[in-house]
Amino acid sequence: MGPISSELQRVIDLLAKLPGLGPRSARRVALHLIKRKDTALTSLAAALEDAAAAIVTCETCGNLDTQDPCRICTDTRRDASTLCVVEEVGDLWALERAAVFKGSYHILGGTLSALEGVGPQNLNIGPLVARASAPVVTEVILALDATVDGQATAHLIMDRLDGADVKITHLAHGVPVGGELDYLDEGTLAAALNARHTY
Repeated sequence: MGPISSELQRVIDLLAKLPGLGPRSARRVALHLIKRKDTALTSLAAALEDAAAAIVTCETCGNLDTQDPCRICTDTRRDASTLCVVEEVGDLWALERAAVFKGSYHILGGTLSALEGVGPQNLNIGPLVARASAPVVTEVILALDATVDGQATAHLIMDRLDGADVKITHLAHGVPVGGELDYLDEGTLAAALNARHTY
């Protein structure tokens, strides 16, 4: 029998499954929580239990909220004519933090990936086509990662939206604000050069 109790080892094993945490980091987090059982662990356990009971997936866009449809989908101040397609909920949150997009969202639930066995049937593409075909929607923005899988997914979506009467756009790729050319990779430089425009 090892020095770690089975209960604590279970906590460590569960934490180690979280993105960005390996076994060593999971042990540190578990020890931090146990040392502060009254302030940290109990509060975290209660918050996780409350979240598990209250959080639902929005049937319209795929966002996580305590209501369905979510607050974004029911906000009448948002522009229903523009639909922004993102891979995951975290991407929606990032765009909302930037406070630059005031339209609707659609979460795919990932991207195509032959290595991970993710095909079109595993993504939320059918409902996207239905939403984009609605008369109110005039533009679909593909806000997908600039990776091989992201671009393959974008091409699949463009093919599927071929019959919809919408303009399809994508996020600009290239030199970030404040970026220095010497520190950028070749792919970013190529995208920036190809997407150049006049002043």
